[in-house]
Amino acid sequence: MPNGHGVNSQGNTYNTPGGTNSNSGSSYHYSNSNGSYYYQNDNGSTYYSSPSGQGTYTSPSGQSHTSSK
Repeated sequence: MPNGHGVNSQGNTYNTPGGTNSNSGSSYHYSNSNGSYYYQNDNGSTYYSSPSGQGTYTSPSGQSHTSSK
């Protein structure tokens, strides 16, 4: 993942560093052209929100929790 921000070949906007809990390190987030978005945080957790607004959080230990809009 390159440092900075821009648009990848799929038309999705990325920003790195830029997770939900850090502006440094290996965190990043994507804002996708279909309305979904994805965060990868320095602590290993991830968060994905689908175009319909359903969110899935995965903790650093690998446990997932899904919530609907």
